Amino acid sequence: MSEQQINNPLHGVTLEQIVESLVDLYGWIELGQRVDINCFRNDPSVKSSLKFLRKTPWARKKVEDLYLSTKRDAQGN
Repeated sequence: MSEQQINNPLHGVTLEQIVESLVDLYGWIELGQRVDINCFRNDPSVKSSLKFLRKTPWARKKVEDLYLSTKRDAQGN
């Protein structure tokens, strides 16, 4: 395993797991407020969100950053 992957906090976590975790934590409405993208606001689903996020790097980065910050907050860091 490369040094870069060992230090990558997202290593081994799928985008689907990230989206489902955030939906469980915040719900679609609050998630759409925290990350202002239409796939979370208009008729949201995990499937449609994944399709959009896989094609849109800037939106995926926002979602991954929110996921990482919630994990840090949960750990008390």
